[in-house]
Amino acid sequence: MTVVRLPHPHQLDLHCQRWSHRRASYRPAGETFDPKRAGVEPIEERDAKAFVEKHHYSGSYPAARFRAGVFVKEPFQKARLSGVGVFSVPMNQKVIPAYFQDLDAAQGVELGRFVLAEDLASNAESWSLARMKKLLREALPEVRGVVAYSDPIERRDETGALVKRGHVGTIYKATNAAYRGLSSARTLWLAPNGASLADRLLSKVRNSETGERYALERLAALGAPRRQPHEGGAAYIRRLKDDLWLKPVRHPGNHAFTWNL
Repeated sequence: MTVVRLPHPHQLDLHCQRWSHRRASYRPAGETFDPKRAGVEPIEERDAKAFVEKHHYSGSYPAARFRAGVFVKEPFQKARLSGVGVFSVPMNQKVIPAYFQDLDAAQGVELGRFVLAEDLASNAESWSLARMKKLLREALPEVRGVVAYSDPIERRDETGALVKRGHVGTIYKATNAAYRGLSSARTLWLAPNGASLADRLLSKVRNSETGERYALERLAALGAPRRQPHEGGAAYIRRLKDDLWLKPVRHPGNHAFTWNL
């Protein structure tokens, strides 16, 4: 099993991450974003999902509770969707109470996806996120806390090409988030394109648990070999690992940040 180690923070976040067709690109830090032709609005589930699945490297979309889009309007052109923020249900119901001792699970959300297109200048991040949180408060007044994670480990595909750099949450720090340390270390399984799958997700297939269909759809979307007729879930996952379609990596944990609303 590959074990990854955290790089020094000064090696990360020197550029601002953007996304295009599941590949990260980077804008130099310090650019000036002109918001005169931009706006942030709530958007429909189908539009947010299509944008995220098209551009984010994972190709996956979380269980959303609220979605907002960044729209840019150039002269004489139709406004285009250039970014999406998805405030989602955390993977574990214990997450919100763990970070916010006075809140229950329903009173908090996770910033499950924050995907900006490569045409947005670097400081569009803080501008967009501030407006997304304001819209979240208006749409879901019961939500009083937000947690976000930044993955410090880079991802590469099977050819060795860089899919995304690691980052330590500089944009979250810039928007007054509280740093809460590292999340739990865990084993991830990497698909050939560099996308990661949690062992908990794979266990839904192994054990035929609730969520098995979603897990199988996720594997299919990543190009996994098809499950054979009469092949049990445990045997199928074992085959993907034995054939090295899934490769293990021991992840040290993501950086965690929180905002009180």
